[in-house]
Order: sequence, then structure tokens, then C-alpha cells
Amino acid sequence: MAGLIQAERASFVTSSWKEVVEMRARARTLLQLLVWERGWTYDRFKREYEKAARELAAAAGEPPSTATVEEQTFRRWTAGRVKGLPNHPAPAVLEYMFGYTVRDLLSPPNELPPDVAGKYAPTINESDLAMTARDAAAHAGDAASLSVPDMTLDQLDDDVVALARGYNRTSPVEVYRRSKELLDIAQSMLERTQVPRQRARAYLAAGQSAAILSAISFDLGSLPAAVSLSRTAALYGQVIEHGPLQAYAHGALAFLAFWGGRPAEAVRLVRTAQQFGGLGDTAMTRLLVIEGRAYGHLGNQVAAERAVRSALDQSTGTRDELHDDIGGEFGFPSDRVAMSNATTYLLLGDADGAEKAAESALRLLGAKPEDQRPLLISTQAHVDLARARLLRGELDGVQAALEPAFSVPTEWRGAGTLERMAAIRGNLSQADFRGAPEAVQLGERIEDFTREASANRLGAAAPLAIEG
Repeated sequence: MAGLIQAERASFVTSSWKEVVEMRARARTLLQLLVWERGWTYDRFKREYEKAARELAAAAGEPPSTATVEEQTFRRWTAGRVKGLPNHPAPAVLEYMFGYTVRDLLSPPNELPPDVAGKYAPTINESDLAMTARDAAAHAGDAASLSVPDMTLDQLDDDVVALARGYNRTSPVEVYRRSKELLDIAQSMLERTQVPRQRARAYLAAGQSAAILSAISFDLGSLPAAVSLSRTAALYGQVIEHGPLQAYAHGALAFLAFWGGRPAEAVRLVRTAQQFGGLGDTAMTRLLVIEGRAYGHLGNQVAAERAVRSALDQSTGTRDELHDDIGGEFGFPSDRVAMSNATTYLLLGDADGAEKAAESALRLLGAKPEDQRPLLISTQAHVDLARARLLRGELDGVQAALEPAFSVPTEWRGAGTLERMAAIRGNLSQADFRGAPEAVQLGERIEDFTREASANRLGAAAPLAIEG
């Protein structure tokens, strides 16, 4: 080691002017460059610093100074790892020692006069080499400490899965609160870890939480918030190149696009979503159902019916971890497919197709245990059944279909249900029903139902879309 140090010292002492210039370019601060040029080690710097502090105190008529400097502080000063100015009396001592302002000393040596640069030949010793090794080890240790326990990420994953699966049986306000909390936790994890594997898990949890937040924002009546959160989920999915998450988020954006009156954009977004890799049958079925709805809004009966048939025929046996393994709000079971297809048939004016699909949805839902029936989906299926019967002028059948919906608690009256109810309210004003006592009474009940709904109070002032 001694031979190496002597060789290094000889190399620096005999440096050419070019090498001195290169040394200046390497220096992180003017202070570091001046220390190098003087050939000072930390021990020499400390002695000179203490001496300068005593001289300043004597000149000011103050008691002898005991100011000193620790090696770690010295390294921080010379390496430029200081925010602001050092504490008293360091600025005055450093300026006394070197003749430059402390701001200049702690800044890169860009303006140092050439005559000063060549005055001293730099040197290093074993202390410098050892401190360099300690700095490198400390930096590596800091990087290694930027991680989180895997069990913490396991709990976050479990909480996201539980919320997604319990979405349709949990109060919308509670879903909002919990999904927001999970998104905050995932974002905090991203700030605390630099381990690639952990960051990928945290990004996925953040994207899933944002997707659930988007869904509940829509149910609560806020289309702009839902759109923004779906885009957030899509971006998180893009960061980790997670095909199912990106497909889910783009499908949600397509759904929100036709609710915002942009069905052509919805078709384009579905096409994009279908191109992501790793999608299973459930993901493709969901996208085809959304595509059918978009074509229904466009009045393209051929394309809409083709999408509906394709959705029902999707059976390759392929699964993915989001739509199938987690499922819940990310899933798209047959009852939800039937309910959504009923809405597509209504958009096409096909009362028979809508009634058949709505009855199929209610039958499938009825086969589930009561505590596993998604209230939002069943309510929308009841309203779509009523709309199908209204198309045929069966007012008695409309009232019978709506009775279960009228009993739904206010917090479960989501935006989709309210818009469907609004379509019935509008159709009751048509010539065939105008003035009929049953129609008047039913219209008033719908208005009361809507006025009391949480989504109506929380959402935007304008209707989200015209579904009928």
C-alpha cells in the first residue's frame, strides 16, 4: 500500500499543466481544488482550520476558539454535498484560510484564476484512499437501505385484491376511502424503495388502486375524475409494461368516452386495448362488450351485434392475473356481460334482445348467494328490463321490473343506474303514455329516486350521457 501511495504522490507532483487543468475539471468544489493543490490531507486541513479559528478569535478579542471540523464534514464540504452555508464559525474560518468567499469555496471551481491553479501540486495519501472507500461503501449502503420489507408489499397486494373482489358488496364511499388509501401507500412505497422488483410491484398496486378509484368515481357521478384516474392507471401499467393493466385502463377510458358522448373515440380506445399482450378471455370479453356498446351509441347495428356475439363466444381458455386471478371489479362475469349487452340492444332499439339479455343477467345473479350479488349490476339489469318493456308499451311490466331498484339504498344508486332511470323518465313523457296516471306516478317516483341518490349529489351538474 505504501508503494502505491508513493507512486500516486509522485504522479501528482510531476503533473503537467494539462494534468492540472484536468484535475481542476475533476474537482467538485473550489475548496477541494485548493486542498488538492496544497497537498493537504484531512489531518492537515483540521490543524489549519483549528489554527485559523484561534487566530480569528484572538483578533476579535474573544476567548480561545475550540472550533474544529470532523472528517465527514470535511468530505461533504469538498465534495459539494452541502445545502446552504455551514454553521458559524465555519464561513469566517474558511474565508480566512483561503481568501475566497465561502459561497465560492463550496461551488464548482469555474472562475479560479490560472495563476492560483498552478501554484501547488496536489497529492493524496492513505487517508484519502480510505475515505474514498468509506464514501463508496456509505453510498452503496444508502442504496441498499432504500427498500421496503417484502411482507409490506405482500400486505398491499392482499389489500388491493380484497378491495377489488369486495367492490360490489362494499359501500361506494368506503371503496373510495380505501382505494385512495391504498394508492397513497403504493406511492409511498415507490418513494422508499429502489429495488427494481419491489418498484414493479408497487407500480402495479398503484395502477390497480387508481383503476378502482376510477371505477368508483364514475359510480359516484364524477366523469372527469374517473377519466383522469384511468389515465393514471394506464401510465402506471406502461411504466412496468403490464399488458392486462393497460388493457383494463384503456377499456375503462373507452367506456368513459361513450359516456362522455364520444363513441368513435371509444372504438379507437378498444382497438388499442386489444393490442396489449398477455390478455385472457375475460379481458377480451370485457373489451368486446365495451366495443358493442360503443357501436350501439354510433347506431351501427351490424358491428354492435358482431361484437356482442364475439364476446359470448370468447373461450380460448386463456387467463391473465388481473382480470381472472384477481377478478372482482377487474373481472367480467357472465351476469355482467348479459347486463351490458342488454344496454347495447336498447341502444339499437331491440326490445326483445334487451329483455332477453336483462332476464339472463338477473337469472345468473339470482343463482349466486345473496351476499355475493353485486347490487350495482343487479339494479342496472332491473332498470334495463324495465326499459325493454317500455319499448313495447308494457307499462305494468315496467313498474314490476323497477320495484327492486326503488328499494336500493341511496349510496348504491350509481351514475349508471341514474342515467338509465333518466331514460325511462324521458320515455314516460312520450305520447303513448302522456297523462296516464300510472305513468305520472312512476315518473314522480323516479324523480324522488334520483334526487336522493348520492351520485346525483356528488357528480357533475350535466348528465353523463344519453344511454337511450
